[in-house]
Amino acid sequence: MEITQSTRVVIIGAGPRGTSVLERLLAHAAAAGPRVRLHIDVVDPFPAGPGHVWQPEQSRLYLMNTQSFYPTVIPQDPALPAPLAGTTFDQWRIHQQRNPMPGLTADERAELAVLGASDFPSRALYGRYLRSTLEELVASAPAGVTVAFHETEAVSVRPSGQGGPANGGTYDVGLAAGGPLRTNAVVLALGHVPSRLNHEQRGLQAAAEQLGLHYLPPAVPADVDWDRIPAGETVLVRGMGLNFFDTMGQLTEGRGGKFVGNGGRLRYEPSGQEPVIIAASRRGTPYRAKAALEGYYPASVSLRYLTEAALERFRTAGITPGFDHDLWPLLHRDALWAYYSTLVRSQPSAVSDSAAFLSALEEALHPHAHSAGNWEDAVESVLAVHVGPRHRLDLPGLAAPLAGRSFPSRAAHDGAVVEYLLDDARRSALGEDDPVKMAIGALHHGRAVLKTAVADGGITDASWVAGLRGWFESFVEGLASGPPALRSEQLAALAGAGVVSFVGPDPKFDVDRKERMFTATSPWVEGGPVRARTMVEALAPGNRVSANSSPVLEQLLADGLVRPRLMMTAEGAPVQSTGLDVVPHPYRPLAANGSVTEGLYVLGLQLSSSQWGTAIAAEALQEGGPVYQSGQRTLRDADEIAAAILHRGAPTLANFT
Repeated sequence: MEITQSTRVVIIGAGPRGTSVLERLLAHAAAAGPRVRLHIDVVDPFPAGPGHVWQPEQSRLYLMNTQSFYPTVIPQDPALPAPLAGTTFDQWRIHQQRNPMPGLTADERAELAVLGASDFPSRALYGRYLRSTLEELVASAPAGVTVAFHETEAVSVRPSGQGGPANGGTYDVGLAAGGPLRTNAVVLALGHVPSRLNHEQRGLQAAAEQLGLHYLPPAVPADVDWDRIPAGETVLVRGMGLNFFDTMGQLTEGRGGKFVGNGGRLRYEPSGQEPVIIAASRRGTPYRAKAALEGYYPASVSLRYLTEAALERFRTAGITPGFDHDLWPLLHRDALWAYYSTLVRSQPSAVSDSAAFLSALEEALHPHAHSAGNWEDAVESVLAVHVGPRHRLDLPGLAAPLAGRSFPSRAAHDGAVVEYLLDDARRSALGEDDPVKMAIGALHHGRAVLKTAVADGGITDASWVAGLRGWFESFVEGLASGPPALRSEQLAALAGAGVVSFVGPDPKFDVDRKERMFTATSPWVEGGPVRARTMVEALAPGNRVSANSSPVLEQLLADGLVRPRLMMTAEGAPVQSTGLDVVPHPYRPLAANGSVTEGLYVLGLQLSSSQWGTAIAAEALQEGGPVYQSGQRTLRDADEIAAAILHRGAPTLANFT
């Protein structure tokens, strides 16, 4: 359809998702030809491109959780309008190494000089890529397209006096500073928004204020004032996921300490400015570290059971699969095959009669070889003949390595955690030759397939609530979303130096008002409670739209222009899910009355009730690697939004400038 009218768009959120929408709007405008007149307003209190999370000025101790070859904000799908500028992060890295931009800082040049494709970049450097890409995009804008940036917060989105886009009208976007913006379309690319504390956190915060304690609630790590934590004092840290390693780095290396090692076990040399860190999590251990691989997925592992063909069979049969009943059994089989086939290859002596074992295992794993529920018994029968107990795969045990163990002291528990950390780092170094890491690699492959399988109502609500989000999400994140193996080695070194200790599994936090202290205990570790005057929540702010404290999102909910999605449990009870209720494609929110709010589009984290894994960056295509539909899904979502805005016949704005 030829575009003959002027269009104005407001993108709220200037991080990677907002940048992707901007990029797609420019690409579509260029493809449509010179008759397009388009003005784009980008609203974010943080500088555009990096947005909030990826600011280039933050500490270089904060690392990305993916290697250089992985992320991109530029699509590589030849079916989409061609990008006007920009590359993947890795292509940008290589270009900067060969022909660096004049504006690069000394720190950026130093990091780039040693950064390889398989290394983990700092978030600051990724932010520099995002800023550079945005500058290239704006410079490449075609004739008739203008872009304006507003470094302030959007506080409201309301239909204008003309009745809103649903009635052929427009929206007014209110800003914290400056006049309102009148627009044909609004894109919510909000990313991580502030979240209200839960009941327990509010209690801890209130107690801290009353008793003169320090309580640091969940936050983006770069926003935290780490200097508030005194040297030499004990600090309780809740959470041992990715934010924990950020906390650990700031309170150790960030205070002048050094890790020393020449190819052997690391040791830590304190600066004397560190606090004593007492860490706690439900498992009692941190996330497992990533394996040393040449690509994002292990090349020696390919899915045999949870495949696109298997998903197509469900669709052909008209079945909406359940997660626990239909999808997890297929992925479970893939994890078992990855583990035992790697075991045969890397440790043949651990298995009797390798050829016979693999043949019998393959037969037992075949989805149609046994009636429902019996395939696991068949696998156990095969293992009983060929594999000793020491070499069996215990998937639940991988996720909770200390489950069921009691410890006579915290020192004994610390020793067990260090043993786990060093063993996990050793396995990571083995890469494709470690059976455990390859079982996790199968789960990692499967996660990409599941993202496609479960999107847009691909599984039942009950399965989403009880299965996918109920247990599997935390299970697979603890195994497949961990840090670089170096972080595990560093944590073991810190424990050895007495800088870090651990509370134990299933911790309980409280406040001793008489002693004016936070306390933490574990039912599995004997001894008195750990006490500290400072407590850090090493957790990201909760991604739940109903608990957000974003002014614009709160206003949209209050005015009924958007609503959280309700899902039905197996018992038929409605539960409020984490994301907005939307209709695809492109994603537009449903209003409180169930109607579609036209002219308003959603991208990213607030789609967490329609998509799974919305926080993960778009995946650049890797030569020779698997291509999953979910890898660049967020970029295709941005493309659909841009196409809808420019081709839906938006009304002309009389005051277009």
